[in-house]
Amino acid sequence: MSDLLGEKVACKKIAGNSCTAVRMRLEPKDKDLGGFSVRRLLPTKELRSVGPFIFFDHLGPALFAPGKGIDVRSHPHIGLATVTYVFAGEVLHRDSLGNVQHIRPNEINWMTAGKGIAHSERTPPETRKQGHTLHALQLWLALPKEDEQTEPTFSHYGSEDLPLIEEGNRSIRVMIGEAYGIKSAVKTFSPTLYVEAQLKAGQRIVVPEHIEERAVYVVTGEVSAKESLIPQHTMAVLDETQGIELVAKEDTTLVIIGGSPLGKRIMWWNLVSTQDDLMEKAKQDWRDGRFPKVPGETEYIPLPE
Repeated sequence: MSDLLGEKVACKKIAGNSCTAVRMRLEPKDKDLGGFSVRRLLPTKELRSVGPFIFFDHLGPALFAPGKGIDVRSHPHIGLATVTYVFAGEVLHRDSLGNVQHIRPNEINWMTAGKGIAHSERTPPETRKQGHTLHALQLWLALPKEDEQTEPTFSHYGSEDLPLIEEGNRSIRVMIGEAYGIKSAVKTFSPTLYVEAQLKAGQRIVVPEHIEERAVYVVTGEVSAKESLIPQHTMAVLDETQGIELVAKEDTTLVIIGGSPLGKRIMWWNLVSTQDDLMEKAKQDWRDGRFPKVPGETEYIPLPE
């Protein structure tokens, strides 16, 4: 286990590749979501996905004054799974299946949209009363074609379901998938990896090699990968080089994502599909009010025109 966690591993060239490790860098684009903004890394014109990951948003750290917070009104999804992870703060999830779930640090909300689900995300009333900080990642994963019309479901995973390795001046949490000898309890539809690491300056970690496509996002701090620097708020898409060491140049929090690619997807607004007819049906259903509704909520985000 220690080799994978960060002891010196030689860079091995594959199929003539050099040991540069980084094949593409993605810089975030700020997106206004109504009262707060996020850094969006995926999708981009240059890259539509990393493994099954088709969407990557980084929110915050955002400081809200008393009485303020986020209010993402009810909106629809099809053909994907959403994964919400909070570094600091709290979000209240409600969905059309009737689930009401708080998401707090070191927990995961996994929502499988399948053939159709609606949900809202808000600051809980008790948190809104006082000044607070929210810092979170929200990712979307494409579902395999044979599962994109599955029944919608929702699962909440506590910190005990997301195994943690603490070793000296670094900690590693396997949030989805299996790596470093430990396995997350989160159930997936296809091979998927999602790891969070916190490294003190000078500490290192080796990127898992059993994953088909891999990328690193630096939440805070800066790391090097071979001769490449990866600064804060940058996603580095990695090549097939083995033994890629990430070395913290300062105290750093990062995530590693990846998995098996699932092929081309149609993405429009909050909807994802392999088929045009499913996409058009979902649009019309939301426009006409036929989509399942979130119990107790009347506000919703209209279909963009």
